[in-house]
This record gives sequence, structure tokens and C-alpha cells, in this order.
Amino acid sequence: MTSVNKNSDGGKLKGAIISLAIAAVFLALAFRNVNLAEAFALMRNVSFFWLAVFVIVFLLTNYVRVLRWKLILTNVKKDVSLTNLFAASMIGYGVNSLIPRLGEIYRAFFLGKWEGLSRTSMFGTVIMERLIDIIALFLSVLISVIIYEGDIYVQVPWLETTLVTGGIISGVFLFGIIFLVLKEKKTKDFLIRLTDKFSHRFAEKLKEFFVSLIEGFASVKGSKNIIGVIFLTVVIMLLYGLNSLIAFYMLGLQDLPSVNYSTAWIIMTISAFGIVIPTPGGIGSYHAIVIFVLTTLFGFSNNVSAAYAILTHLISYVGFILLAVIFLFIANKRQAKLGLPTHNFWSVLKNEN
Repeated sequence: MTSVNKNSDGGKLKGAIISLAIAAVFLALAFRNVNLAEAFALMRNVSFFWLAVFVIVFLLTNYVRVLRWKLILTNVKKDVSLTNLFAASMIGYGVNSLIPRLGEIYRAFFLGKWEGLSRTSMFGTVIMERLIDIIALFLSVLISVIIYEGDIYVQVPWLETTLVTGGIISGVFLFGIIFLVLKEKKTKDFLIRLTDKFSHRFAEKLKEFFVSLIEGFASVKGSKNIIGVIFLTVVIMLLYGLNSLIAFYMLGLQDLPSVNYSTAWIIMTISAFGIVIPTPGGIGSYHAIVIFVLTTLFGFSNNVSAAYAILTHLISYVGFILLAVIFLFIANKRQAKLGLPTHNFWSVLKNEN
């Protein structure tokens, strides 16, 4: 057991080091032509009114994301607490700000513990939600291709390849999930027959895991549920675009002719790839892509672009970590009032039995 834990800890440490190394490379690329003193000087003149509006829209966007997750969970449990959902979501994003992708596990585990649901099933809903996000992102980028006045594929050479590759992978993954949901019994029986030859106990565990995971995958079903999820996804993307626009107002750039919702939408969609890259909270990768898009597609200076990237990232990064801490406390306080178990980052990882 000790050697397994050591190997696991070693793997996590190695992953963290690689993630930080990737972030460092992107940070070097992002700021190689930037006068940081000038960029920070621009940020010191930020409009506090528009900063407040940005934070409000940031919170509203995440609230709508929580409403969408609640809707996805309707077919699993109808009365899931919004407090628990928001807390689990913020914990997930907060953890992702420090260790990429680990937050997805934590938000599934926390919600499962607080709501008395299978953590595996919750993880299935998290996977479905992320798949919906990826599909929405690709469609949003295609809209950017259409509304940009020029050939965006020439200006951003890696974009077309990324769209095609990502589209194929997402499509295969989506159809794979659909196949598993439709052929659940046959797939389950096949896996049990295959593994039962080696270990009956493992086969039973696999069966429980598979059934719970499929329950999560199958949560998005029913025309009303699907339409609601699509509607809320559109609202989420529009709010992301709005905050990208408000960021210009924070820096006092709203009077520039290139500052409009179309510009904000294009920045939002392409910069999202910086968050997909496995760096802690998109550090470095987000900054590099935002600066590239602002300078290459819209002719902003390196310093202004850096100020925009640093400011928008800093607000969301600090916001997610603070909200994670605050809502962990709020959700546990609610649990205690109801006489239910409270959980922390260690207890939530314990086995459900």
C-alpha cells in the first residue's frame, strides 16, 4: 500500500512539475515583447465601476453554469441543492486553478458526498457537461470565423487544424457515449464476462462503476431537458462574450473603433483554447493566446494586450480560489445545520462504503 501511495504521489508531483513547466514556457512567449511596467500602469487606472460590472457578470455566468448542471442532474435527482451545486462547482474551478483537471474530480466527489449520490455518477455528469462545453466552443469559434473581417485561418494558422482535430475527437467521444448508453446492458455483460474470468470481486466492482457512470452519461435526456441545456449553454457563451467586452471598458478602451461585441466574441472563443491547455488555471497559455489575438487580429499594442490578459485572468483566477474557500464553508455549514456530514479535501476522497 505504501509503495502504491508513493508512486501515486510521485506521479502527481511529476504532473505538477510538467504543468508548471508548460506554464513557464507560455509566460515567456506571452511577455517576451511586453513592457510589464507599462502594462501594470494601464491596469492601475482601471475603472472600478466596470470592474464591479465585470465581477457581477462573472458571478452570473457561473450561476447559469450551476443552473445548467442542476438541469442535467434532474434525471438523477430532482431536488439537488443549489448551494451544494455552486459550492462544488467553485471548488472544482478553484482546484483547477492550482492543479489542472483535478478540480473535475473534486467537484464530482464533493457533490456526491453532500447529496448522497454516487460519485462515479456525478463524474459522468461532469464529463457530459465538459463535452457540451467543448461542442459549444467549437461552434462559437466557427461563428468567429464567419464574423471576422478577413481570413482568420491565415492569421491564426493553428486554428483550422485544432478545430478539425478537436471536432473529430469530440465526435468520436460523443458517439462513444451514445453507444454505451444505448447498448448499456450488452456492454456491461461483456465487461463482466471478460473480467469475471480473472476476478469475481473486480467484475462486481466494475459493474457498479459502469452502471453509475452510464447513469451520469444518460442524465441529458428528454426533449425538455435537452432544449433547456442548449438554451442555458447559449446564455453562458453570450455572457462570456459580454465579459470579454466589459474588460475593454475596465481599461478605458471603449471608444476605440475596433472595440465591439464581435471583437469580444472572437477574443473569448479563441482565448478559451488557452484554458484547455493543461496549465494551472490557464496561466501562461491564456495570456499568450489573448495577447496574440489582440495584436495579430485587431492591431492592439503588446502592452495594452498584456494588460487585458493579466487583468481578466487575475480576476477569474483569484475569484475562483476565493469562492472555493467561501462556498466550502457555506455548504458545510448548511450540512451541519441539517445534521448531515461535513467534508473537506481529504474526507471527500474516501471510499463511499
